Amino acid sequence: MLDHVSVPVRDLAASTRFYETVLATLGYARMMEKPGTIGFGKKYPDFWLNERPEMKDVPSSGSHICFRTADKDNVDRFHAAALAAGGRSAGAPGMRPQYHETYYAAFIIDPDGNRIEAVTFLRHQT
Repeated sequence: MLDHVSVPVRDLAASTRFYETVLATLGYARMMEKPGTIGFGKKYPDFWLNERPEMKDVPSSGSHICFRTADKDNVDRFHAAALAAGGRSAGAPGMRPQYHETYYAAFIIDPDGNRIEAVTFLRHQT
């Protein structure tokens, strides 16, 4: 069981603005701030941004984080908010039967190259 996850970012302030917008669609909020790090969560900070300015010449961290959410609308809002906030699509919202017959997800790449996903499992395919 995971307790928390952290991703490296080049510019903590810019990434905080990005994630405040995107994660709000999933019910997350900024919960804790310390020098060089910001924690987001619902009940406690379980998703952290860690400033790593030395990454400036690295195109991607290679990380992949997936957030499970309650419904399809949240997945759709997550993707739209990420694009509006400066992220890039790595897969529009839709069914992913190659993973599971009820797997509905969207994939984005944040400004630091982290791959972030939102998923829900639909009872009936739509």
